[in-house]
Amino acid sequence: MPQLLSLSRAARLVGVTRSKIQKKIQNGELSTFEGKLQVTELLRAYPETQIDDTHMLERVKQIKAAATFTSSREHESALPSQDVLIARLIKLGKELVEVKSAFNRQSELLDTINNKLAEFGDDSLHQWLSTEIQRSPKLEPAAQLLANDTVLRIIAAQVKVIPSGHDFFVEGKDSILEAALRAGLAVNYGCENGNCGACKARIVSGEVQTIRNHDYVFTDLEKQMNYQLLCSCTAITDLTIEAAEAHNPEDIPLQQVDTKVKKLEQLNEDLFLLRLQTPRTKTLRFLAGQYATLQFDNTEIQAFIASCPCDGRNLEFHLSCKFKKNLKLNQIVKLEAPHGDFVLQEDLKRPALFITDDKGFPPIKSLIEHVIASDNETINHLYWITNDETEPYQHNLCRSWVDALDDLKYTRTQTINQIVTDYPDLSNFEVYIAGSDDLISAAAKVLTNKYHIAKLRGEK
Repeated sequence: MPQLLSLSRAARLVGVTRSKIQKKIQNGELSTFEGKLQVTELLRAYPETQIDDTHMLERVKQIKAAATFTSSREHESALPSQDVLIARLIKLGKELVEVKSAFNRQSELLDTINNKLAEFGDDSLHQWLSTEIQRSPKLEPAAQLLANDTVLRIIAAQVKVIPSGHDFFVEGKDSILEAALRAGLAVNYGCENGNCGACKARIVSGEVQTIRNHDYVFTDLEKQMNYQLLCSCTAITDLTIEAAEAHNPEDIPLQQVDTKVKKLEQLNEDLFLLRLQTPRTKTLRFLAGQYATLQFDNTEIQAFIASCPCDGRNLEFHLSCKFKKNLKLNQIVKLEAPHGDFVLQEDLKRPALFITDDKGFPPIKSLIEHVIASDNETINHLYWITNDETEPYQHNLCRSWVDALDDLKYTRTQTINQIVTDYPDLSNFEVYIAGSDDLISAAAKVLTNKYHIAKLRGEK
C-alpha cells in the first residue's frame, strides 16, 4: 500500500500553499489517488524539497498574522498542552510498535529465504541477497518526508469536515472550533464557552480531548453518536467530523451584540479605523463581505466589516471622520449583523478580480483576508481605482499581500478601462466590485460579464 498524504499535509511538507498543489493537479503535473497524493508523486513534482524548506509557508503565516487581529492567545506557546502531546506520542508509539512488528516479520522472512537459497545451492543469488541485507540502508527522500510528517502529526492534528470536504489543522492549544475559524471555515457556533451547544459536531473517526468544562448537556442519542462541542475539545489524532457550515448569507441568523470601542486610528484625512470587541460569550458570526448596523450616541449607520470572519470578537470598520467625535474608547456600540450578500461564490472555483476605491475597500479587505485564511480560493488581481497620484490609504497593506502571495497582483490605476486591457475576456473570472456610485456606474458600462456589487441595504 503506497504512502498517501492529504493535499493540506502535502503542501505543508514541501513548504507551499494548498492552492499551489491544487494547481499542479489541475494542470496534470500531479496525479491523485482517492483525493490524496503518493509520497513518491509529491517528490517527483518537488524534487528539490528540503526538510526545512518552509519559506513559502512562513510567508503565508506572516501575512495571515498581519491580516487579522492579534489576540492574547497567539502569544502563547505554539505547542499543544502537555496532556495532548503525551496522548499523541502514545498514539504514535502504538503505530511504531505495529510498524516495527511488521518490519521484523519481513526481516525474518528474508532470512528464511536466504537460508533456503543456501540450502538449494544457488550461490550467486544467495550472495547477492546476503549483501543487500547487510548493507546499511540510506534514508531516502520519501522516508525523510515521512519522518517530517511524523513530527507534524505531533505538533498539529488534521481535521476533515464532512460533507463539505474542507480540512484544517489544529495547532498549539487551540480548540477545534478556534482552529476551524482561524482557517476560514464558517462552522456553526454561538457562545464559544460550552453553554449553547451550537458548535456540536459528530466525531466520525479519531480521538479528541476535553480542554474546558461545558454546561451543555448531550442527549443519550447524541452521546451514542459521539457528539462533542468543538469549542470545548481539541484533537488528539487526525479527525473526521460531521459538522454544519454556512455557505450562504441565509445560513447565518441576524445577531444583536453590545460591543466596546477598543481602537480609534486615523487612516487618512477622510477615514478612521474603528475596532469593536464583542463579549467573550457572544462573538459575531458573519461571512466575509457582509456589513453591520452600528448604533452609538443617537447615531445609526451601516458599515461594511473590514476584518476576517476568522476573528469574530474583534471587528474592524473604516468610517468617515465625521463620526469620530461621537466615539471614545470603551464606549458601548450596539451592533446588528450580518447583512448583505456580497460574499464569495463558493460554488464557482474561478480566479477572482477585486475592484475598489477608497470607499469600497473595507468589504474587499474582508474578502481577501478570508481567502488568505482559507487557502482554498485563487486570488488573481486587485484593482484600486484612484483619481489622483496619491497612494490609496491601505496601499502598504496591499503591497504586503502581493509580497506574501504569488497568486495576487495589485494595480493602482486611474481608469477602469485598464481592467479590460489586461483581461479582454472576463468570462472565466469572478468579479467583485465595491466602491462609490461613480465606480460602479463606470464598471457597468465597461464590463460585460456578470459581477458582484457591494450594497448597503439595497443601495450602492
